[in-house]
Amino acid sequence: MRIDKFLCFVRLVKTRGLAQQLIEQGHLRVDGKPTTRASAEVKVGTVLTFPLNDHVRVLRVEALPERRGPAPEARACYTDLSAPTG
Repeated sequence: MRIDKFLCFVRLVKTRGLAQQLIEQGHLRVDGKPTTRASAEVKVGTVLTFPLNDHVRVLRVEALPERRGPAPEARACYTDLSAPTG
């Protein structure tokens, strides 16, 4: 699955366009390697690292969503490995 589509489907960004901007600005790492390609592939087990809302998010892909569904369905597709903010 394309990384921009994944970010949109799991409701981390509102649109694929915003996901593409985040990626093209070089703020996203896939398994620790920076990427600027919105077409980069995401698979189960991939670890994504990126800044979002003034925090660095680290997520492990657990499932590939088929659609942009409700929030509980979206959250089931990844595990948040980020340090708790507090």
